[in-house]
Amino acid sequence: MRFLSYIESDPKQPWGPPPPELFEAIGAFGEELIKAGVAIDQGGLADINTSPHIRVSGGKMTVTDGPFSEAKEVIGGYGMYEVRSVEEAVEYSRRFMQIHLDTWPEFEGTSVVRQVFGPDDFEA
Repeated sequence: MRFLSYIESDPKQPWGPPPPELFEAIGAFGEELIKAGVAIDQGGLADINTSPHIRVSGGKMTVTDGPFSEAKEVIGGYGMYEVRSVEEAVEYSRRFMQIHLDTWPEFEGTSVVRQVFGPDDFEA
């Protein structure tokens, strides 16, 4: 089973830059996941204000470049896991959030764990 875990946070929070210890701990955790054969991919995402938005609404499509002042939550990073159960995916995501709690106590955010379905999951 594949799961995408991502962190949502408020872009307007005044946390300051992430501490170097956060990146060190995330790197070590990522290596552990790779060695265990669990990590498919992981990474951080560019600032929402530098990311084009493609929207379909009212039968029309628009492409808009930032800045975007209305963002209430943004996705800052993600991990893709290949695991046996949702419980296992939740445990890896919980550990990832614990790294944030331990190294960056000012940070506030939510980790969302969603199962990923591929083309084979929809064949009759």
